[in-house]
Amino acid sequence: MKWYMNQLNQIRNKGIVIDEFVDVSNLVEISDIRRIPPVHVKGHGDFGANKVTFTLTIQGTMILPCSRTLKDASHSFNIETIETYLLSENGYGNPDEENLHQVEGEVLDLLPMIKENILLEIPIQIFCDDPTEKGGAPQSGKGWEVLSEDDKKDKIDPRFEALKDLFNDNKNNG
Repeated sequence: MKWYMNQLNQIRNKGIVIDEFVDVSNLVEISDIRRIPPVHVKGHGDFGANKVTFTLTIQGTMILPCSRTLKDASHSFNIETIETYLLSENGYGNPDEENLHQVEGEVLDLLPMIKENILLEIPIQIFCDDPTEKGGAPQSGKGWEVLSEDDKKDKIDPRFEALKDLFNDNKNNG
């Protein structure tokens, strides 16, 4: 997904059509992602006065550690983005704007932008489908256990067990 400036000048009238699978597996080294198969990038690039605007859809699945058990949890993503690349320094727009990039040197490379969008898609928390399955962090230990919201509603703290009938006795005596 790289184009040299002279290639861009040759295809200026046609535009750019993108439908590729891209290897972004090196994101594993710089993030919490455990595995990420090649992602599907689809879209098109339209030329303007001194710029190219890419309308892209980035689809894929990343494997992350479950927030509760540290087991593998799958997270699918579908990112829709519009990115504009200025082809010359006197192009229109401010390079500090979001989704506006200045082409450095003689090569327009979409891969760094694709990786950046995927990194922004990593959720803060993710939970695996079945936390009771073997291979993850323990769900209980000496004097503790992981409770779901439903479990908390039905369970009475043992320190307050003796107090549960306190008001019932007052109603019967009164």
